[in-house]
This record gives sequence, structure tokens and C-alpha cells, in this order.
Amino acid sequence: MGSLRFSVLPGSWAVVRFPPDAEVPAALLAAPFHAVTRTAAELSVVCPDGAVPEGARAERGWAILALEGPFPFDLVGVLAAFLVPLAEAGVGIFALSTFDTDYVLVKRERLEAALEALSSAGHVRTGPDA
Repeated sequence: MGSLRFSVLPGSWAVVRFPPDAEVPAALLAAPFHAVTRTAAELSVVCPDGAVPEGARAERGWAILALEGPFPFDLVGVLAAFLVPLAEAGVGIFALSTFDTDYVLVKRERLEAALEALSSAGHVRTGPDA
């Protein structure tokens, strides 16, 4: 896998946990970026930090790295190429995938270390703040 292009989405983000049978709060669905995953054990929502409902269990302070897709489903190693440099730099992640691409969340306090590791691995940051 060669170099990947990615951007950093603006804002600070949270991963929120709800009981598995909870309704998704409508305010969270209004965000420009949100992700909803329901399993038998939980409902998880990624949303802006400021949209987290009071009293909800949340892990706040994430930055979102958006890989520039689309990637064909039979392309092997996309996430591995992106995540291995982060793991080697000691940067924890929370990964999401969509039909076209992948998103990797890193804690804001580790963002600079993540960007440095990805650059050293040959990946290219794009966007207005690159």
C-alpha cells in the first residue's frame, strides 16, 4: 500500500455510549458528522463534544482523521497502512468505516504525534490546515 491522503475534520468529537435499546438523541443526528452503531450490548454515537447529552457516558476530546476514498472493497491493507504507524508511535485510535472510506479518531492531545507518525510513514495531509 502506498501513501494515503487524509484530512483532519474541524472540531472536537466524542464517543458516547447508551444502553442498547436507547433512542438516538435527535440532536446528535443533526451534526455535520456523526456515526451510529447499535449492537446487542450497546448503542455508540460519535458526535461533536458539545452535543453530548448531560449525564451521558462519553469519551471526549477526539480529533477525526478522514482518509480520502473511495476505496474498493477488495483493496487490502488500507487501515493497516494507516494504523501501524500510529500504533508504533503509541497513539491509540477509534476507527470507523463507511461505504467509501475510513475515519480514524485520535485523542486531541496525541494529534501532533499522530500527524508526525503518519507523515514519516509517507501519508499526506490535505485540507486547508495542512
